[in-house]
Amino acid sequence: MIDRTHPQLSVTDECHLLSVPRSTFYCMPRSETPLNLTLMRWIDEQFLETPFYGLQQMTWHLRANDHPVNEKRIRRLMRLMGLMPIYQRPKTSVRARHHKTWPYLLRGPRIERTNHVWCTDVTYVPMQRGFLYLVAIMDWATRKVLVWRLSNTLDAEPCVEALTEAIARHGPRETMNTDQGSQLTAWARTNTLRQAGVRISVDRKGRFLDNIFVERPCRSLKYERA
Repeated sequence: MIDRTHPQLSVTDECHLLSVPRSTFYCMPRSETPLNLTLMRWIDEQFLETPFYGLQQMTWHLRANDHPVNEKRIRRLMRLMGLMPIYQRPKTSVRARHHKTWPYLLRGPRIERTNHVWCTDVTYVPMQRGFLYLVAIMDWATRKVLVWRLSNTLDAEPCVEALTEAIARHGPRETMNTDQGSQLTAWARTNTLRQAGVRISVDRKGRFLDNIFVERPCRSLKYERA
């Protein structure tokens, strides 16, 4: 498009007319190094066998095969190749419209003693060929996980089982805080709390910090596990 030998227009004028920066015209594209091309071939071969491998798993795989690479390089190469791991990303905090709306009760009181407030969360844990759902109940003050359950279905039953076990072990507490997930606001679970005399607190919409103490270890389990 740009002719260096044009009799009337200079390269600067041509770039201006075409809205092309001169640096773009003079830039000489560089190809990938032989090492990166080899890594890309290995990544492509492995990705065909395990399309669910993400950044960390692909990096660990290459390191295990005596290829000392870091995540930064593998991230750039996978992005350059357009590779995206294939796995389901379920939503665990979908609110059910017919469930009762509960208030958030933890804005004012200071929680400094053990067994005052419990919090719970449901998250998914990626596995080699899918995922499982994890239900965890934590003491708000000590950050100790009291009870947890793994399930292959996203319903209220594991939540009720975990809650029943926690109450049987430690006795009912004053308040239980959860997010707006339908399995956590289901009648079977909220009725168990009401029968035990526990106040029900639910996060406000869009406020992930309301339940961050139990969500943080769940995140660590998913993304920072060995």
